[in-house]
Amino acid sequence: MDTNRVNAKKPNEYIDDETDTHSDCSHEQPILIMDLSQGANIPYLESPDHFDDENFEEAFAVDETDCGILVKDKLYIDEDDNDYSDIAKYGIVEVSADDAYGRKVIMIYACRLPSNKVLNHNRFLKYLLYTLDQYVENDYTLIYFHYGLHSSNKPPLSWLWQAFRAFDRKYRKNLKALYLVHPTNFIRIVWQIFKPAISVKFGKKMRYVNYLRELEPHLHLEQLLIPKQIIEHDKKLLSTLKKSNQGSSSTSQSNFYERLDSQQFRVSLKFIKEHNNGDVIPKVVHSCISYLNNENALQTEGIFRRCANAQDAKSVQEKFNSGKEVNFDDYGDQSVHIAATTLKTFFRELEEPLLTFELYDDVIDFQQIAGGSASRHQMEKLAVAKSLVLQRLPEDNYTLLKFLVEFLVKVMDRSDLNKMTASNLAIVFGPNLLWSKNKQASLETITHINHFTEIILRNHDLIFIK
Repeated sequence: MDTNRVNAKKPNEYIDDETDTHSDCSHEQPILIMDLSQGANIPYLESPDHFDDENFEEAFAVDETDCGILVKDKLYIDEDDNDYSDIAKYGIVEVSADDAYGRKVIMIYACRLPSNKVLNHNRFLKYLLYTLDQYVENDYTLIYFHYGLHSSNKPPLSWLWQAFRAFDRKYRKNLKALYLVHPTNFIRIVWQIFKPAISVKFGKKMRYVNYLRELEPHLHLEQLLIPKQIIEHDKKLLSTLKKSNQGSSSTSQSNFYERLDSQQFRVSLKFIKEHNNGDVIPKVVHSCISYLNNENALQTEGIFRRCANAQDAKSVQEKFNSGKEVNFDDYGDQSVHIAATTLKTFFRELEEPLLTFELYDDVIDFQQIAGGSASRHQMEKLAVAKSLVLQRLPEDNYTLLKFLVEFLVKVMDRSDLNKMTASNLAIVFGPNLLWSKNKQASLETITHINHFTEIILRNHDLIFIK
């Protein structure tokens, strides 16, 4: 057997991105991001022609005792607690708020992987699954930032294969998009190795992304505090691209767009009020809540938890922005989820969160409020929540928040049918009502925001008293 063949490597050997001078993913041959629509003609990622399909079993034939994680059932042996602070401190996995389609975003940064001599890969996989477990019941998006992976921190290929097997249907069924950012030849090789075990349906969810700007239509990049080294790497790639395309006008793009008076998304409440006859309740909010405010919609299982078709959601947003009438009935069986997704997306895309940047630190600290007895503790929290909402929140923000909460209470009242309890609604809406201006969202901060949101929902009759 030719020892130069990639698939003849031992399972624990590395294919080092840093020394690969023949990458198929160079910027001279950019891989374009696929559209997020669910059309039948979207091709899934293909692998290099020079890499054939033989010897996968041989390359990955490792005893399960080598890593102890061959199947998911074995992951939790000898470990009953969920304290992963030793892994979380690296910031390898981060949880952000929703993407442009109302789906939770989970990011993995290769550049934050410590040395293999330091990181316990078994515990890292447990931590990753533990994090995903909190979101996989809803639609979600996964982004893997590949830059920064090198020989000293790259996991063995045998571990990657075992990790892949641990991600069973529970994790794959609600994953709507998997972005591989700044891919290299290593990514293509791994893809080819896993290809026999990947369904065409799942393959269509995977998208190569050469440049960060390709994510802009689908994510709120301005709200993601991407590590500096990734941004610098992206700038270098773009600089090389520009040099290679000098004199070509076809590659120049403008980010300018005309803001219409009817604009609903990605504007401020002030702008909407000024162009809505002084009414602070936006047209899109009125329309969505009016459509959903009936027993059929309110009793829909998973309302606000299930996301709509991405292409339809984008189309509805464009109609609202252009001032056109939207008839949700046109979307048939998905009409309720289209309206619900549109409502969530509106709040996420406000220029400033409804709960305002000013209240961010107070809300994050809210969960740490101490008290004596349980009843005393709850009274203290309620008093602080009332103060923040009634006294510190701007009047227009208060009016819109009250309008939203009064509707969500109706959803809560049907939780025996729709499964959307106060806690579940808080998980869905919390990150869309508050985020930081200059801090990366994390699992911990989102948990604090969700807790505050749940308190508001459960005590709405005591808080919204003006």
